[in-house]
Amino acid sequence: MRTASGKATAVGAAAILLWSTLAVGTTLTKVIPTFEALAITFAIGAATVLVGFLAISGPSRIVTGFRAWPAKAWIISIAGIFLYHALYFLAFRLAPAGPVTIVNYLWPLLIVLFAGILPGGTSRLGWPQIVGGVVGFGATILLIGGSGDAVALGGGAMAGYLAALACAFTWSLYSVINNRIGAPGSEPMILVCAAVALLGALGHVLAGETFVTPDLPTAIGLAVLGAGPVGAAFVAWDHATKRGNITVLGALSYATPPLSMILLVLFGQAPASWRLGLATILVVAGAALAAMPGRRAATKAAADAKS
Repeated sequence: MRTASGKATAVGAAAILLWSTLAVGTTLTKVIPTFEALAITFAIGAATVLVGFLAISGPSRIVTGFRAWPAKAWIISIAGIFLYHALYFLAFRLAPAGPVTIVNYLWPLLIVLFAGILPGGTSRLGWPQIVGGVVGFGATILLIGGSGDAVALGGGAMAGYLAALACAFTWSLYSVINNRIGAPGSEPMILVCAAVALLGALGHVLAGETFVTPDLPTAIGLAVLGAGPVGAAFVAWDHATKRGNITVLGALSYATPPLSMILLVLFGQAPASWRLGLATILVVAGAALAAMPGRRAATKAAADAKS
């Protein structure tokens, strides 16, 4: 069981690496309206996942996987993934990429906290998790609460930061609840991605967005986002959150903010300012604290080792 859990956690680490490209990919495609981008990337993601599972599992196993998921697994997956990405694309269109990235990446810390709070798991909440949460919140205040070269406060920027914060809560809750449900297999992610694409198309129409035909660089960016951070990564994360160590996954996820920031700076989408650098250090420090076992968990582990 430990070996299986370790392998699943490693699969989740692959998803984390793919997500480090999500911020820069989103900024490179920000000319596309929010819901249009959502529809296109998830349609590509659904096609990518379908081809992958056809090659690995075959049609019969895919159909069996669809039938194995309970209704609550479908609802939490479609709602969580759609809401997260609608907020994510919106945040990057309203506020600067650097601060949005850091605020959004409070979700790994929140995963560790929720894993200790929500019933049904084995994690415990102790002083390291509480202190880690305070440190992570301090990083958010540093980014949004003061003026500076890394943070814009005018226009729709504050709404963008709030959308990024909502992203963090949405994704962390989805991840921990998905761990608690533990529905078998990940083949249904084909239809989950397709459903999110349809919801994105519906949102595009209802919001009255003007359809924008992507040029070649933007089309390539959308294709890369759809195949990697959207398609393959979500299958990997679904498997990892259900079979791996959710607390370790939360801690590992904090490899993503520094990687994301490095890519944003390299692509000229964010300044390499002291504010962003300090906030990243604080967030990583908070996650490191939160990944430490709580008192009750450590006591239980010691008792298990003796028995």
